[in-house]
Amino acid sequence: MAAMAQEIGMFTVAHTVGSVLCCKCGILMQPNATNMCLKCLRTEVDITEGLQKRVEIAHCPDCDSYLQPPSTWIKAELESKKLLTFCLNNLNGLKRVRLVHAEFIWTEPHSKRIKVKLTVQKEVLNGAILEQACIVEYSVHEKMCDSCSRIQANPDQWECVVQLRQHVPHRRTFFYLEQLILKHDAAKHAIRIKQMKQGIDFFFKNHNHGDKFVDFLGKVALINVDKGKRLISHDTKSNKHVFKYSLSVEISPICREDLICLPPEVAVGLGNLGPLVICNKVSNNLALFDPFALRQSFLNKDQYWSSSFKALLSTKQLVEYIMLDVEAVSREVDVRGVKYVLADAQVARVSDFGKNDTIFNVRTHLGRILKAGDYALGYDLYGANINDIELDKYNGLVLPDLRSLDMEIDNAAEGGDNEYELFLRDLEENPGSVFNLSLEIQPSENMASGINGGDFCLTLADEFEDLLDLGDEEGHADIMKE
Repeated sequence: MAAMAQEIGMFTVAHTVGSVLCCKCGILMQPNATNMCLKCLRTEVDITEGLQKRVEIAHCPDCDSYLQPPSTWIKAELESKKLLTFCLNNLNGLKRVRLVHAEFIWTEPHSKRIKVKLTVQKEVLNGAILEQACIVEYSVHEKMCDSCSRIQANPDQWECVVQLRQHVPHRRTFFYLEQLILKHDAAKHAIRIKQMKQGIDFFFKNHNHGDKFVDFLGKVALINVDKGKRLISHDTKSNKHVFKYSLSVEISPICREDLICLPPEVAVGLGNLGPLVICNKVSNNLALFDPFALRQSFLNKDQYWSSSFKALLSTKQLVEYIMLDVEAVSREVDVRGVKYVLADAQVARVSDFGKNDTIFNVRTHLGRILKAGDYALGYDLYGANINDIELDKYNGLVLPDLRSLDMEIDNAAEGGDNEYELFLRDLEENPGSVFNLSLEIQPSENMASGINGGDFCLTLADEFEDLLDLGDEEGHADIMKE
């Protein structure tokens, strides 16, 4: 009515709120149902009375789970939403009030104390609603769950082991898989996880859980699975057999941004792709890019494991170059959303400055983004030592001045201590790619290659995208424990 009166220009009287005196302290205040100020009301009524302020909870240190009475164990990380829900569910008296907000108060991880600040509301005298905050302290007592107790008594109480391996001199792939496993809780049924040389072993109480875990791995990585079982015992009276199952899972050694020489049969099957190609995405298939023809093809699991080729060179063998001159020689080509331009370029190794005047003439597919003066990373085939049987299958493919040494490979050699720091750096630069289950990461625009006469090399722009896709480097992982 007031709005209508204003529209037609009628005079209206402004509505005012009266004031009253608090019946306890006499302070001037706006009237409410109790005629008491907030300070006096809180002295008269404590809405958190009856709400439990100290709670004891049981925690299993081996599997990092908490006991939900009477016998359910819940895995939860510190200050996680799952742990906050668990704490609220174990709080008596919470149903008597209305919960408005709940949050953790930071405590030392070793203090065995978890503090939660609650903000609650409740209707008090004469229908007035009072809001109040309080702190609930949870005392954490160590207690092993039944499963961990059995394992401690007998470590061999497992029925299925998944042996995850990748035969490469780094552990970067396992860092990536670790994040996916943690995100999707794929190893929640594992009773034990043990880091091994070139891989990880996952132990399961039930072999069906092992099969489900392998199915998950097959959705995010290019794997080959060999199954086996061993008879443990046989009861002749009941004809009951007890087996232990082993699932040997091998991950493809091909990693993102690796340089590959395709076997002739594979190249023909992909429409005469390559044979020198770059892997620009790895998931449950391989995305292979021909930098000379600006073509991309995909290789599925069956196609790859029928030939099982390896990388010619990996990203750990990239060399830094400087672009001296770049001249485009083709129009712009769109390859699955990424644009490329072929260009002739002159490059020189940064390490050669002050030592020699060696210059390479190359053809790069990154003519769209590279310009004179840019620094780039590339595969140096001119000075590389390569042993690859696939190269010998191409009579017409000649790489100049390639030298090969007969050498023994030390399988025990591991990466440097700083490899996990490099993994964390890549994770910080592009955190979103770690948790993308479908691995829908666009092919890198930052790789370049070329051949001209007797000089050949591949160049990769120094601002290349993260190498987090099932690719490089070694370090430590939280789930890799014995």
